[in-house]
Formats: sequence, C-alpha cells, structure tokens
Amino acid sequence: MSIVSVKEHFRTFNREQDVLEFATSSATVEMAAATIGVIPARIAKTLSFRGVNDDAILVVAAGDAKVDNKKFREVFGFKARMLSPDEVLEQTGHEIGGVCPFGLARELKVYLDISMQRFDTLFPACGSTNSAIELTCDELALYSKSTDWVDVCKAWDEPPLSGDGQAL
Repeated sequence: MSIVSVKEHFRTFNREQDVLEFATSSATVEMAAATIGVIPARIAKTLSFRGVNDDAILVVAAGDAKVDNKKFREVFGFKARMLSPDEVLEQTGHEIGGVCPFGLARELKVYLDISMQRFDTLFPACGSTNSAIELTCDELALYSKSTDWVDVCKAWDEPPLSGDGQAL
C-alpha cells in the first residue's frame, strides 16, 4: 500500500493529516480535477522516465503540460522514454494513477517542471488512485527532495486555439 509510505513520508514533516483521500477516483488528471474541484492544470502529474543506468527519473509537471521531446533531450542528454506500468511500480513503489515523488520505494531523482510555477498551489497524488495533497511549489520542492526546476514541457504556455487553429 503505497499511500502508507506516502503518509509516513509526510509524517516526518508533520503533514500526514493533510493527505486527502477521496471516495471517487483521482487516477487521471481529469478525474483528479473533477474530484478536487480545480482546473486540470492544477493537478501536479508525476511522469516516470528511463534514466541513466535504467534508474527512473521523475518529472512533475502541471496537468495541462506535455513533454517536449526536444527540450527533454537538451536538459537530460537522452531521449524521453517512459517506463512501463510494471517498471513504474518497481521503481517508485506506486501504481499508475497514484504515482508521486513522495514515499518512494528507492531514491530517485525528481525534477519539477516550470509549468507549475504559475499556480499558488497544486495537487499531486499521494500513492493511490484516490488521494492527493495541496502544496505550494516551494513545499513540493522540499517534500519531493527535488533536484532542480526544469523546462521540459510544452503546450501549457501557449494561447488556446480555436477550431481553425487560430489563437483565441
């Protein structure tokens, strides 16, 4: 039960009582946003990539951001290759839908994408498909023991497009 390891992680910061558990699923960005009552962009999604020596690296990004392969390669020096669900579970201790940078099964490098910096608070998952916690960017950086802020995503800072491809 990875939510248990996440709560233990937050206990060291006296924040375990702030882990929210829901009666409905928060396994996807859209489901989490609907469950919590926020826009999807405020969901902090944790993406798992194959890093050097097959150790995973985690990138936490805003819910509306998409990984930009060119930016990813420029920052990390290798191609963005996501882990399989089994590899995610093995590396993080969390199943897809509850992956987060807290209470990890092993020490992994965590990077935070700048797409999240436009929000006062965000909601990352907490190790299960029906949990989250509200954190500021500074708290997210502290509690995840992140390595650095990176710019590896796209689409979040672009103006929305109309049906004919024109900026609104």
